[in-house]
Amino acid sequence: MDPIEQFKSKQRETWTLGNFGEMAVFTTPVAGHLVRFARVAGGQAVLDVGTGTGVVAITARNVGARVTGLDLTPALLAQARESAAVAGHGDIAWHEGDAEALPFPDASFDAVLSQFGHMFAPRHEVAVSEMLRVLKPGGTIAFATWPGEQLIGRMFSLNAKYVPPPPGIVSPVQWGDVAIVRQRMGDSVKRLHAERGIMGIPALSPRHLRLFLEAKTGPFIQTVKALQHDPARLESWRSEMEEMLGEYLHDNVVRHEYLLIRAIKV
Repeated sequence: MDPIEQFKSKQRETWTLGNFGEMAVFTTPVAGHLVRFARVAGGQAVLDVGTGTGVVAITARNVGARVTGLDLTPALLAQARESAAVAGHGDIAWHEGDAEALPFPDASFDAVLSQFGHMFAPRHEVAVSEMLRVLKPGGTIAFATWPGEQLIGRMFSLNAKYVPPPPGIVSPVQWGDVAIVRQRMGDSVKRLHAERGIMGIPALSPRHLRLFLEAKTGPFIQTVKALQHDPARLESWRSEMEEMLGEYLHDNVVRHEYLLIRAIKV
């Protein structure tokens, strides 16, 4: 299998593990922030790339947008459909698809959004090119990512230290660097604007949250699986993870920053 396709197949498998919906619930306030930050309005055609369990797509539909949600993983889309039904929205268009090959014509959408989704595409330049291709001139591209120096970015880097990614795969943490994003967007956009927010995850202790992540979130399940043959390294990873989580735990909440970026297609 082609290395890129092999990587995507592994990603699809990874996000099927555990129950990411129980973790994604903590991103629902972020979704509200992103949709407001992107200035989504009623009647707009909106695409949510890497929709996952659909929190951004459903939030955009709540404000009256015509919404399409796309994800690589069927299991996550199934959760998105269930949540949309609970929210009373049976008209969101859900598509299984690839951020690097969006199955839509040029200039199809007024806004293209992504919350912690597109950043996992292996070829970042291809993903951003596709997102801009399907966006109308004058439309808004906006996304949420994790800064490298903050908790989730540091966790990605820690995982990569213990379980290195395949050759040629660029770290998703790069999407948390405004200078890199500005360079990737280049002259295709104008009025690029960045803003940060704080996400909170309730936890009684660092170990409490670490065990939750290992049980519910695919990347951490895969890390444990990869290290099981080496108990000493697994214990070392767990120790470093708990030490890191402890830095952000205050008043029974792990608080950490996320990054929002918005720009207008030229």
